[in-house]
Amino acid sequence: CHMPLPSTMVFSQRVFFHGSTSTMANVEVMSESTKPIRLAKGDTAPNFELESDEYKHYALADFKHKNIVLYFYPQAMSSYCTTEACDFRDNLNRIEAAGYTVIGVSGDDVRPLQEFREKEHLNFVLLSDPEYEVHKLYGTVEESEKDGKRAYTPIRSTFIINGDGTIEDAEYDVDYKGHVDRVLAKLEALK
Repeated sequence: CHMPLPSTMVFSQRVFFHGSTSTMANVEVMSESTKPIRLAKGDTAPNFELESDEYKHYALADFKHKNIVLYFYPQAMSSYCTTEACDFRDNLNRIEAAGYTVIGVSGDDVRPLQEFREKEHLNFVLLSDPEYEVHKLYGTVEESEKDGKRAYTPIRSTFIINGDGTIEDAEYDVDYKGHVDRVLAKLEALK
């Protein structure tokens, strides 16, 4: 099942998405290498639609005119991801006071995300991307093939996106230790 995506234009090896007519298959054909694209400050954040742990569908466009902290993490309930998620949970009031909404994305199915939310009392949106399609759009997964099977390695990453859909900050290969404090410092600097 492929969700509709914006049409694609390529400039200087970077992919930008505008409009709403292509499909995921078009995106996959464009990238033959296993190295993901990397988004940067000033790029337009690719739109997407994913299912949440509450079986609701969210699109980035649903948050138009809202500032977003969009973070990608490898796996719900793993030790590092739990530390990072709980840090976002514990600092959510500070993040919201800075004018931002937190959204977490992983390759987990909905059920593990539900368990993660319940067990850790998470208070922000968790989105499921089991086919890694949105991860691919944001350059937060590396693909490989072994013995004829495709494997995905998520890259812990965070994007600060303003209400106009422009990326204000993109950080890849995030160190989970002190991550939320660094995000808060960046949000303060953006004021």
